[in-house]
Amino acid sequence: MLVQAKFILISLAIAIILFSLTSDAIHTISMRLKVPKWLATTIALIAITLGLLWVSTTIVAQINEVIYTAIGYTEQAQAALPALAERLGPEVQERILTAITNFNVTGWIRSLAGQASGLLSGTILVIMFVGFMFVEQLWFATKIERLTHDHARAEQVNQIITSIKHRVNRYLVVKAAVSAVTAAIVWVIFKAAGLDLAGPTALLTFILNFIPSIGSIVATIIATLLAFVLSGDATMTAIIAASCTATQFTIGNIIEPMLLGQTLQLSSFGIILSLALWGAVWGIAGMFLAVPIMVAMMIICAHINWLRPVAIILSREGLPNPDLPNGKYETVMVLKPDLKKPGT
Repeated sequence: MLVQAKFILISLAIAIILFSLTSDAIHTISMRLKVPKWLATTIALIAITLGLLWVSTTIVAQINEVIYTAIGYTEQAQAALPALAERLGPEVQERILTAITNFNVTGWIRSLAGQASGLLSGTILVIMFVGFMFVEQLWFATKIERLTHDHARAEQVNQIITSIKHRVNRYLVVKAAVSAVTAAIVWVIFKAAGLDLAGPTALLTFILNFIPSIGSIVATIIATLLAFVLSGDATMTAIIAASCTATQFTIGNIIEPMLLGQTLQLSSFGIILSLALWGAVWGIAGMFLAVPIMVAMMIICAHINWLRPVAIILSREGLPNPDLPNGKYETVMVLKPDLKKPGT
């Protein structure tokens, strides 16, 4: 079901994240500026719509630039890669030549065009989901209380949701900021070297940096290969590779941990496992959503007695909630039926 309905589920997950990011902003704006909440919500929905449409058209424009540039650089790529492979031995050179011969440029271009069309469709679906979520939030608290049949337990559920929103929002905001800075530096590097595809490379770097651990490595490898294909100069390629590697290392290992602090507290093995699982189910989009899903699972499991061991395993130091001492919770939700009551 996750695989077959992945288009709808991915759009729904992105809509939930956008709704979570904007709901707190709407509350702050309405309180500080004394603006009616319905007006702040309307402005936020319009901003989300315009922002998503701008992002979609920008990505489509970059895909078109990649297509046109790929057609022009096909022969140059076929000449550059074998030259690089000569240093690795005849067997590697033969494999690269075979891969280039079997590479279907037309099919690749058609695949990019299809993904661009799917991106626009997904954007419209996300906008619709977010709009209806803003409408439904008026009765969300009432629904939770009626589902739990207990005001105290409803408050617990609201606290869990608030904790998930806070930690995921902080992670995404910090990640977006550091990814944007990294992408900007990569763009400057490509522009300074006088290479084409600076925009698509920076955009790809921004997207891949949301994938923990392996995203920055893949982005650096792609930037290095593109630099060699576009320039054909090994020295220029080495300089660009070193610059991109230094940028990724400095931002990813020094600046980003300082900004995130104790926000995530996720196990490194759990992150890799989550990436593998959701990448196999939903592809690149699943790897992008793997960390938010893992954070939500860890917090939910931490509030349920019989699932708390799962939360401890998913956390970095066995502390699912670093805000409380020793990872303890003031209240714990027990999801077990009461056998003394009829109908349970």
